Amino acid sequence: MPLTILFMPESAYGPTNNCIGIGDILRKRGHRVVFAAEASWKGKLEALGFEEDLVDLAPPTEEEQDAGQFWKDFIRDTAPEYRKSTAEQLETVTKPIWDALIDGAKYCEPQLKAIIERVQPDVIVEDNVITFPALITAGKPFVRIVSCNPLEVRGENVAPVFSGLPAGDRSEWDAFRAEYDRTHREVWTAFNEWCVAQGTPPLPELDFIHEGELNLYVFPEIADYVDARPLGPNWHRLDSSVRETDEAFELPESLKADPENDGALIYFSLGSLGSADVELMQRVIDVLGATRHRFIVSKGPRHEEIKLADNMWGAEFVPQTKIIPMVDLVITHGGNNTVTEALHFGKPMILLPLFWDQYDNAQRMHELGYGVRLSTYTFTDEELTGALERLLGDTELRARLAAAGEEIRRRDGLRKAADLIEQAGA
Repeated sequence: MPLTILFMPESAYGPTNNCIGIGDILRKRGHRVVFAAEASWKGKLEALGFEEDLVDLAPPTEEEQDAGQFWKDFIRDTAPEYRKSTAEQLETVTKPIWDALIDGAKYCEPQLKAIIERVQPDVIVEDNVITFPALITAGKPFVRIVSCNPLEVRGENVAPVFSGLPAGDRSEWDAFRAEYDRTHREVWTAFNEWCVAQGTPPLPELDFIHEGELNLYVFPEIADYVDARPLGPNWHRLDSSVRETDEAFELPESLKADPENDGALIYFSLGSLGSADVELMQRVIDVLGATRHRFIVSKGPRHEEIKLADNMWGAEFVPQTKIIPMVDLVITHGGNNTVTEALHFGKPMILLPLFWDQYDNAQRMHELGYGVRLSTYTFTDEELTGALERLLGDTELRARLAAAGEEIRRRDGLRKAADLIEQAGA
């Protein structure tokens, strides 16, 4: 029987694109798919064949905003803080993000209740890091997707979330957890009390979101933490979740292989949020521009301020899932979408993390040998170019990643997610 499935993704490209990929499979199977996305996505989801019943996370402004504009502005304004350690960022980056998310959850609670009343969903799917009580109290099967970072699901034997600390060295784990408690206990307590007042069960200790009856997380088995942090039977891994809605991409003539130059083809992206740091983008571009390689650059929202070198082509938006299969290596901020997509297509990575989940993902790729994590703001030219040549020259690693990518693609996380959501709503 056709189901009505309500998706609520976080208002950023990563979670929204993840839900688009899964929702597109469900829509093609004949289900009604409705997005309760944030209002700046107006028209963009409808164009892909979905229904939109959108929410405001803050009082609407007169002017029309780009999709996810709130977070682009937030990242731009807090960019100086990314030069600090992950422990220092807890107070100046991580907690303010939670504060903004909480404000949004409180503001849109009445809207969500009205949407649920209108849509009458058979199943509710949330890809976010924070609880929206209306989704929990609707009396419908609730599916939680963790597409940001599997360390959101905590455990004593895995490094603390947001820390970027190594799995093999626990010396700083307790201090980081204590600092997280110090900086977040008060805001968590108040949010927990508000959620309970809306009718939800209490939140897990120092977590800002409830588990669902069904929980999906996006991370390949080859990088997973499940041995150190076993999960219950209502948790299911998606080895990848790569949308099939990106438009086709033809390699620009200027980047096609030159018989006289054996340079590699490389994709560079700091994500829709990280690319708002134009100074950092330009620093990386200037170093890469002096190499013999060719680059596709995702320039992001401030694209007009970024000057590409002669060995590059780029645009504000690029169809990432069509580009990564073409390239030899990916330079990324470490966002979960890009990391899992790179592994899905079997590509090594250089990682330049900025905030939130990116440190954990970058550290995981580094310690497993699937990439090289560099210090985002203090790397030397030689460190970046050296990592580039080392990874490109490691034929054993590239063969191993290519084989891993084949297995990840065979597992087809996109359709596994659709199957599980169908079962939840049956």
